[in-house]
Amino acid sequence: MTTALATGRSGTGVLAPAIRAVGFVSGWGKGLGAIPTDARAAAGGREVVPLGRPAVEGERFRRATRECLWALAAIELMLEDSAVDRATLAGERTALLFVTAAVYGASNRAFIEGSGGGTHFAYTAPAVVSAEAAIEFGLQGPAALFIGGPPATLRAIWYAATLLAGGTCDRALVLAVETFAECADLYAPRAAAQRAALVEAAACAWLEPGRGGSSSEAAAAPRSPRRHRAPPRRDLRLRAAR
Repeated sequence: MTTALATGRSGTGVLAPAIRAVGFVSGWGKGLGAIPTDARAAAGGREVVPLGRPAVEGERFRRATRECLWALAAIELMLEDSAVDRATLAGERTALLFVTAAVYGASNRAFIEGSGGGTHFAYTAPAVVSAEAAIEFGLQGPAALFIGGPPATLRAIWYAATLLAGGTCDRALVLAVETFAECADLYAPRAAAQRAALVEAAACAWLEPGRGGSSSEAAAAPRSPRRHRAPPRRDLRLRAAR
């Protein structure tokens, strides 16, 4: 996810939300600390640094796509960071905003080439990812899809801030997944031009109402009493990535 910590309000006057917890995994490993200092050198000439396929038990996931499984894994990692159980997320007061620029690639290729290997009809893969996440974690609040790169992620976070500021939800999950391995050749020219590998990744940020203050300032108290103690939260202000 492309985010920036700063102070104040967003350009539209909506208070910046507070980050409650974050889950992140990439082809480099779990967490931001796994990202190498020199990613280009660490890639060793590879076009893609893949995530592979996580081992998930259950018949329901037998035909699930990799992007679906990594979306669920990112939410689980976020829950680990928050130190609360998944029941906290369930219900109508949790919004889910899914962002991706590439996860429909594999399904589209299978459909266009007629290989019969596509699990989902072309262009529906992003909706399936968010639907699987909603089913697995019992999310029944507002939901939306954002297709694109870093700017789409920023729009999703702004939308989350708007929902939170309006009291539409108590928390918003901004979930982003990117997979490239199944159609790496489609992205190869751009990657070669930038002399960088495509790194598969999945991330989920748990956002709650904030005061738009400094990054070290505690966020505002939740709108309703929580059954758990909230760890320190970091206020989030969005700005365009450089």
